[in-house]
Amino acid sequence: MLSGQRVEHNKAGKRVAVDSRKRHPADFALWKAAKPGEPSWDSPWGPGRPGWHIECSAMSACYVSHKFDIHGGGIDLIFPHHENEIAQSWAADRESHISYWLHNGHVTNNNEKMSKSLGNFFTIRQITERYHPLALRHFLIGAHYRSPLNYSIAKLETSSDAVYYIFQTLEDCKDALSSFLQEDTEKKEKAPKINDAAKECIKKLNVEFQTKMSDDLQTPVILTGALQEALKFVNSSSKMLKKKMQKKTQLQLVQSLLEVEKEVRKVLNVLGLLSSLSYAEVLQQFKEKALKRAGLTEDEVLNLIEERRQARINKDFAKSDEVRTGLT
Repeated sequence: MLSGQRVEHNKAGKRVAVDSRKRHPADFALWKAAKPGEPSWDSPWGPGRPGWHIECSAMSACYVSHKFDIHGGGIDLIFPHHENEIAQSWAADRESHISYWLHNGHVTNNNEKMSKSLGNFFTIRQITERYHPLALRHFLIGAHYRSPLNYSIAKLETSSDAVYYIFQTLEDCKDALSSFLQEDTEKKEKAPKINDAAKECIKKLNVEFQTKMSDDLQTPVILTGALQEALKFVNSSSKMLKKKMQKKTQLQLVQSLLEVEKEVRKVLNVLGLLSSLSYAEVLQQFKEKALKRAGLTEDEVLNLIEERRQARINKDFAKSDEVRTGLT
């Protein structure tokens, strides 16, 4: 089964005393007897409620039938919950089949599982009051879904910077291409071939994305590999377009930038790292979250920047460093 455990290796009564009413020590309850103060329903076996495992089989059968592609759940549910779910679903329908089981690791706090009982958890709403939702998403997919992920402000800051860089790169690309796209619309010229660097960039991005996503959703590799190379290409090409060059070379660079940017957007869309808002609007949201974390207004930041500039002019480098530390 899922966990690889064998029935003969489990010791009956080791953790919980064996109920004498069971036909076999490994049997689990499909129907729990009613307890005072708990919801209960009448049944041929007396008042009670569904067992923990049968709930999931019943919901699956009701909404997606006993056959479906992907079943998720926490890694702690593999045994006994999901194995029991498989057993009872097979008993109800011999055609029962789930193609893929995806068991996720937990987000931890100080390497302990977050839980209400320990009081060491944060809600998504609490986190997104200070960090952009896309930064949180980047943080979560920055670890493999089956691995535990320790909640870390430093890592959230890193993810926030990473997503800000993505959107700043896309915004700069849009600005760099705007005048050329307007010209192309008016002249309706045939699109030139893209350059070799763009071809290689697109090839690496597509191969890595398809390979790693097909290999158990290796999102951390995608975030740090060919996607970063593609973003660097977009960044450098956007800057290069501002320089003087031959018209033919310029048009080829424009087309190359368009094609690479399109492939980058495809990857980001699948990863859920795009937004329905404009790039500029998302960047503004990131700035507002950063100001909120720092407890500053935009005017106060501008004043500090000016204070640092004056300190550098006056060669008061200690003061300059002090202000810079405060800004970062």
